[in-house]
Amino acid sequence: MVEKLLTASRSYYIWLLFLLCVIAVCGIVYLDQLFNGLGITGMNRDVSWGLYISQFTYFVGVAASAVMLVLPAYFHHYKKFKRMIIFGEFMAVAAVVMCALFIVVDLGQPQRMLNVMFYPTPNSVMFYDMIVLCGYLALNIIIGWVTLEAELRDVDPPKWVKPLIYISIIWAFSIHTVTAFLYAGVPGRHYWLTAIMAARFLASAFCSGPAILLLLLFVVRRLTGFDPGREAIKTLSTIIVYAMCINVFFYCCELFTAFYSNIPGHMEPIRFLFEGHGGHLAWVSYWMWAAVIMAIGSLVILIPPQWRTGPLLPLALVMLVAASWIDKGLGLLIGGFTPNMFEAITPYMPTFKEVMVALGVYAVGAFVLSLLWKIALSVKKIAGHFSD
Repeated sequence: MVEKLLTASRSYYIWLLFLLCVIAVCGIVYLDQLFNGLGITGMNRDVSWGLYISQFTYFVGVAASAVMLVLPAYFHHYKKFKRMIIFGEFMAVAAVVMCALFIVVDLGQPQRMLNVMFYPTPNSVMFYDMIVLCGYLALNIIIGWVTLEAELRDVDPPKWVKPLIYISIIWAFSIHTVTAFLYAGVPGRHYWLTAIMAARFLASAFCSGPAILLLLLFVVRRLTGFDPGREAIKTLSTIIVYAMCINVFFYCCELFTAFYSNIPGHMEPIRFLFEGHGGHLAWVSYWMWAAVIMAIGSLVILIPPQWRTGPLLPLALVMLVAASWIDKGLGLLIGGFTPNMFEAITPYMPTFKEVMVALGVYAVGAFVLSLLWKIALSVKKIAGHFSD
């Protein structure tokens, strides 16, 4: 099926060339980091995790969100999702690739990641995180490719694929649960020290991941005419709004626990995120308030069924994705490290070079996704899933 990449439009190749140019430019910035160290980033002694790890955390959730299509389709035989499952699985592949790259750039020296394999430490959560991510990547590649090839030949997938699909459903929950344990298992970081961290991660993943998938499918529909199906879009948007409501509820539970109990260690990170320090708002505070406004705005649109299925749906999805990204991609790390364990304020802000390296990883993910979705769309076109 790789030959499908040779029959694309001119605009598609221009898009790939643009991504390669972004990767090349950002790759030069990464070489600067490789030779001069992590000093080019905004990280320091007190803030040892920054933009790279926050993006790793976010995209683990995007990868896990594919289960929101696979579970209804195979456990509840909801056939409306069959048309778009392959896109969710291939998006998971691209997301896991990005997760791996964010870990590589965060290590400073890439060869250090070999220590996890050469000197395994079963008592380390990072060891299990590597195992579940590699396993999930392999599962989605195998399942996606085999089922797509069966669709191309207009035959049923081999029977040995179905057990792998069931395993992938459980595996999807495990990858984000283990990632949450990386945070919840760190003592002295009050913002992360919560029993519902894994539940919060899963809830945010199951709303933001499908939202990204739907937005990308809307773009693909506009560009190619591929029709994911009205009922499938309606059902997936309903799943998104339920997951977002649970996500907001969990965050409100954290606020209640912190402020009603009046525990200083739990209150100070939240206060810093929303109120700043010493009477001055931190740069992240503007982002956090914007996330609150967009989260509320997305729910206002998504909860009423007549609005959720109308032309405002893309706007609501954009606000939802932005709100969840700010919460998990910025606030989670900064709130965890501020104040530090000595109750001191050490501000962190990503540098321009740090953002450029992260942008390069985004471009690699977009490149992988573009290749895989082009193959999938070619097969879907043969199957007649395009509108006139």
